[in-house]
Amino acid sequence: AQPGFISLDCGGADDYTDGIGIQWTSDAKLVFGGQATNLPVQNQLQKQYSTLRYFPADTSKYCYTMNVRTRTRYLVRASFLYGNFDNSNVYPKFDLSLGATPWSTVIIDDADTPVVEEAIILAAAPTLSVCLSNASTGQPFISTLELRQFNGSLYYTDYEAQFFLALSARINFGADGNKSVRYPDDPFDRIWESDSLRRANYLVDVAPGTERITTTKPVFVGTELEPPEKVMQTAVVGQNGSLNYRLDLEGFPGNAWAVSYFAEIEDLAPDETRKFKLVVPGMPLFSKPTVDVEENAQGKYRLYQPGYTNVTLPFVFSFEFKKTNDSSKGPILNAMEIYKHVQITMGSQDG
Repeated sequence: AQPGFISLDCGGADDYTDGIGIQWTSDAKLVFGGQATNLPVQNQLQKQYSTLRYFPADTSKYCYTMNVRTRTRYLVRASFLYGNFDNSNVYPKFDLSLGATPWSTVIIDDADTPVVEEAIILAAAPTLSVCLSNASTGQPFISTLELRQFNGSLYYTDYEAQFFLALSARINFGADGNKSVRYPDDPFDRIWESDSLRRANYLVDVAPGTERITTTKPVFVGTELEPPEKVMQTAVVGQNGSLNYRLDLEGFPGNAWAVSYFAEIEDLAPDETRKFKLVVPGMPLFSKPTVDVEENAQGKYRLYQPGYTNVTLPFVFSFEFKKTNDSSKGPILNAMEIYKHVQITMGSQDG
C-alpha cells in the first residue's frame, strides 16, 4: 500500500494500521538493547505514542538499522514523547545521529508534546542507521521512527553526497485550522505545519492586512517538489502590500536549502496584477528577482516554486514579501520549506 514507507512504533508489541492508513510495525527486530515501556498517561494519545523504547545512559550508541535502496532519497523522521515514562520528571537530553553523522541534540522541554526531528538523505549504502547516544540528562528514548522514500529527483542537491538536509521549517500558509497536512494528502507523508499554530518565536511580527484565502478549485502541483494540492489551495495575501514574518530556525545559523511555494488562487481581473519581491534584512541580493506568480507558473492555479539550494541564513530569520509599485495586488504565499545542510561524516574505517 505504501512502497518505501517504514513506520516503527518503538516499544510497541504488535503491527496495526492507524486512522490515516499508515501501517505501523513493532521495532523489536530492528534494534539491539533498550527496554520497551508504556507511557503512564495514555488517554487521547495516538497509539504510536502510547509506548516508547529507552536505552541506558552509558557510553554506547544504540542504533536502528533499516534496509533501503541505494542512490535513493529518503525522509527520515524520529519522534520523542517523554510522558514522564521514568517517573523522574527530569527532562532528558541526548544525541541523535544518522549513522556516524551527528544529526541533532534532542532536548525535551515538555512532557506531553512530542519533539520531532526530520531529515532528507541520499542513501549511499543498502542500510541506513539512526542512533541514540550520549545522554547528558536522563535516558535516551524514542517513540517513533519513520522512513519515506522519494521518487526521482525530488530534493536533489549538488551537495547530497557530502551533506544531508535537516528540516527546520515546513509551513502551510493560510491553513484551515491548526491541523497539519500529511499522508494521504501528501503521498510522501511530509508533515506541513499550519501557520495558525501559536508558539514562541514561530511566525510572529505578522504584517497588518494579512488575510487567509482558500479555494476548492484544483491546483496543478505535479512538477518539481510536488507539494500537496491541499496545501496549495490555501494561502495568505498581504492586502496592505506586504507579508511579514519572523521565526527561529532550529540548528541555524548555517547553510540552508529554502523554497517558497506559490500558486495564484484568486481570480484576478484582466487589469489586475500581483508582483512582489522578497526582502530579507542585510541580504539585498534576495530582492533582485520580481515574482509574478501567474506569469512564472504559466497560468492561474499552477505551482511556482523559486528557492535557493545553498544560502546562509541566521537563527532569527525575518523576511518580507513586498509588492512592487506597478502591482495592483499585494503578495501571496502558499507554503515554505527550510532545511539546513549538515555535513556527512563517515566515521572511522574500523567503525
